[in-house]
Formats: sequence, structure tokens, C-alpha cells
Amino acid sequence: MTLTWAKPAAPAGIEDVLAQMRMLDGALPPRDGVHVFNRVYLTVTQRVAEQAEAGGFLEGAAATELVVRFAARYLAAVDHVAAGRRPPACWRPLFQLRGHPAVRPLQFALAGINAHIGHDLALALVDTCRALRLQPYALEADFDRVGGLLVAMEERIREELMPGPDLLDVADPLTHLVGSWSLQAARRGAWASFRALWAVRGLPDVADELTERIDASIGLVGRCLLTPLG
Repeated sequence: MTLTWAKPAAPAGIEDVLAQMRMLDGALPPRDGVHVFNRVYLTVTQRVAEQAEAGGFLEGAAATELVVRFAARYLAAVDHVAAGRRPPACWRPLFQLRGHPAVRPLQFALAGINAHIGHDLALALVDTCRALRLQPYALEADFDRVGGLLVAMEERIREELMPGPDLLDVADPLTHLVGSWSLQAARRGAWASFRALWAVRGLPDVADELTERIDASIGLVGRCLLTPLG
């Protein structure tokens, strides 16, 4: 399945991020796995933008910078695929299986969240600290605030995308598959990866190898989450 997408300029702020996500929302069919994730992410980003506008973050400028750099990594993966290039390994399962008829919408949503939280978030945290000359502790409280929004959204996503009472059957494979992945664990892993990458930032070869390993491991989890279930 091809992905037609006219690459916009790199987002300069949260409103640019939202505008690009809305464009992508309109460019993809509803059953497309990337559309499913994009719709979820658009909703989350709108909530974060509202929180930022209301002064809900301790470090407002840093939180906004993080949100934009975080989203830019997802949008860059879309750009890569649209241009016929390979996206990071963490995103490949979603883009490769986005039209598979035996993969359910909840799987697409969780696979996208897994790629974005597990890989992109750690790198966006590093980028933000470098750009604003901050130490990791300066972002920790707002990281937790955003995490609270994400957890609430994940619960809502599971409720909305669960296919109905069939999931009450413990024999349904989707019950076991989605129960094996945790946003809280993914967030903790992202923070640990960020701290590790920050610690080796002065060793480019080590940082590159660690980034590659994180990317590959998150991609493997995504492949498992997108197991066709028939």
C-alpha cells in the first residue's frame, strides 16, 4: 500500500504539529493503520496543547519544545515512507502492516504508541535538553504530567477500540496480546533510555549504537503487537 503525502515544512510549534496531523488524517482511509494511530495521537496532542496553554506545565517552554520535537519524529517517519525511504525500525511494522485485514484497530494504535513512546520519546528528550541546555531533572516533572494524560488516553483508546463483548472471552487472542503491553512500562523504559543516551552523549559511537539497539528492540515489540489475528 502506497502512502501519498506532500511533505510540509518541519513543524515550528504545536499548532503546526496539529495542522500536519489533521492533514494526514484527511489523506488516509479510516481503516489504514497509520490513520488509526494518527487519530489517537492527534487527540493526545490536542489535550497536551490545551494543558500548555492553560499553564499546566512547570517548564512551559521546555514542555512545548519537547512536544514539537517528539511529534516531528513521527512526522519524519511518515515523510520517509511517502518518499520511498525506510523509516526507523520501530516504525516499520506499522507502515508495513497498516493495510492488513487481519490486524485490528487497537493493535495499530498500540503499535504506533509503542514506536513513538519507546523510541522517539527518548530521542526527543535528548534533543530538547541539548537545544535548551537543560539537565534531565528539569524535564522530569512535566514528563510525569504528560504521562498522566497519556495513561488516561490509553484507557479511553482501549475502551473505544476494543471490538466488543467478545473480548470478555479469555480465549480471544487479542485479549492476551493487548494485555502483554503496558504504557506505564513503555514510559519508564523511555525515561531510562533517555538517561542512558544522555550519559553517553559525549561518546558518539556509543550513543549511535545504543540508539540503534533501542530502535531495533522497539521494532520487535511492534511486530509482536501487530500479529495478524484473523
